[in-house]
Amino acid sequence: MRILVVGAGALGGYFGGRLIQAGRDVTFLVRAGRAEELKRSGLVIKSQHGDATLRDVPTVVANDLRAPYDLVLLSCKAYNLDDAIQSFAPAVGPQTMILPVLNGMRHIDVLTAKFGAANVLGGIGLISATLNRNREIEHLNDSHAITYGELAGGISARVQEIGRTFEGAGFDSKAADPIVQQMWDKWIFLATLAASTCVSRASIGDILRTPDGKRLIEGLFDECRAVAQHNGFPMSDGAQTRARAMLFNEASQLSASMLRDIENRSKIEADHILGDMIERGAQARQPDAQQAGLPLSLLRVAYTHMKAYEVREGLQAA
Repeated sequence: MRILVVGAGALGGYFGGRLIQAGRDVTFLVRAGRAEELKRSGLVIKSQHGDATLRDVPTVVANDLRAPYDLVLLSCKAYNLDDAIQSFAPAVGPQTMILPVLNGMRHIDVLTAKFGAANVLGGIGLISATLNRNREIEHLNDSHAITYGELAGGISARVQEIGRTFEGAGFDSKAADPIVQQMWDKWIFLATLAASTCVSRASIGDILRTPDGKRLIEGLFDECRAVAQHNGFPMSDGAQTRARAMLFNEASQLSASMLRDIENRSKIEADHILGDMIERGAQARQPDAQQAGLPLSLLRVAYTHMKAYEVREGLQAA
């Protein structure tokens, strides 16, 4: 299987690097500057699961893409999605599988509109990683997993082929049916985490030690679950239990990567994680005249907070 990994940042670099270590046929689609970095210093991974410095990793720039790949692994930030699509489009043929591991659901709509539903899979990346100042991939937690599946459900032959390719590649992977439900479950958790920690500028444990911290997190969690319910994806009891264990742990130092982005005065995925959640909610479908009389939801407060940050930092999407 010929695999094109779009970008060699934290997620793409980690999973692509592990695949290369396992002898898989992987090429990184990168900009010229990143290609030069990789040529000079190699692809460096720092992880409790094993450090690696990979030399002479295959790279390609967008203008040099000439033929379709079997699998495109997409892990860009949501605000870079349009640019990423433009760069890898020449690599997509009739049989190409596009496996995005972005958060939320908006990217699925964009990708299926561009390439057709038959080319797009659902996916979840479970890893916390960053590209540090030395341009090394720094793995920050224990988890390093990809879950994937058909948007329409079922375990198809091509999903099984991905499983064979990922097996033994140095990270956890599994096919899921239904993948869309699991994507919604993760989105509920992530939107709650991002909204609460970014508004509070604090970790989950710090928030819970304030007078109304638990009520804040509970209210956001309830709103996100209501949106999922409205869209036909009610959160399962098991997913709720797992989410609550992380969201209501007073000893936890967990915070959203979006908070790190705000602290670094970087771009954030406010529209993709919170804005789209609000848009898919029942309340957003009411006329503006009726909206004016409704109480301001916690999600809308958090989203306004993040959009104000973008305005102040001049980071508004074009």
